[in-house]
Amino acid sequence: MKKSCLWHWLAPLLTISLITSCDGTPVHNTGSAASAASGVNAVASSNSAAELSQNVDAGISKKVSENLIKKMQKAFKGSKLNIQSIYTTPFKGIYEVVITGNQIIYTDENADYIMLGNLIDLQHHQNLTEQRLSEVTRVDFNQLPLDKAIKEVRGNGQRIIAIFSDPDCPFCKKLEEEIAQIDNITVYTFLMPVPELHPTAQKKAVQIWCQKERTAAWTAWMRHNKAPASVANCDNPVAETMKLGEKFGFNGTPTIIFPNGKTISGLMRKNDLEQELGKNQK
Repeated sequence: MKKSCLWHWLAPLLTISLITSCDGTPVHNTGSAASAASGVNAVASSNSAAELSQNVDAGISKKVSENLIKKMQKAFKGSKLNIQSIYTTPFKGIYEVVITGNQIIYTDENADYIMLGNLIDLQHHQNLTEQRLSEVTRVDFNQLPLDKAIKEVRGNGQRIIAIFSDPDCPFCKKLEEEIAQIDNITVYTFLMPVPELHPTAQKKAVQIWCQKERTAAWTAWMRHNKAPASVANCDNPVAETMKLGEKFGFNGTPTIIFPNGKTISGLMRKNDLEQELGKNQK
């Protein structure tokens, strides 16, 4: 999946260093709201975090959408902006816009300015952007086609996660190293190679899927850099799972899905993953 067009257009305007996973998603940090923020951060002191997610008047929504699309097309020739929803924020006159790929940006009614980054509520010590992202990126775990995933059971397999992963993504490999240290977990891995970044990843994904012991082949490659034996291609779900990740709005790998629907994009360390596993099983 290609990196978001919006970031492609706006990245040259930014001078901020980001720690990224494959295709530009942030490394997850479960620390404070301030430390979790990446990009440009804005702070707000509000009475309630819920203020961030109020629907806007239909007239304002239409005006914001039309202005934003018009000015983006003028500023960035050929841009195609798909606006999914518009909400209010604690900042009067500033609106939250959810766009293609479940990304959140902020703009004014006339779309004269765009803000990228995290909105922090200092009074309640909350990352409001992160909260909203957890809502818009939620996935119905029960609807996942688990038969199209590589399944690994460690220990009693009681705790469950699904991961969309690219076999040539270095951050995916680092995540696999962390998972190898965790017991009593079942991991469903959906293959989502990113050809634009890793030209041979899709072919490799198919080769791994077609192995007689695909779970062993996957862990050998991702955790020990042992390439799978060459085999004939077989019927495989790789193209389908790539489209599924795109449908969910996943902009990078790895992306983790928990049974309660919460998603987290980017590398997670063992302790952070253990913590999220405990909180997000139901």
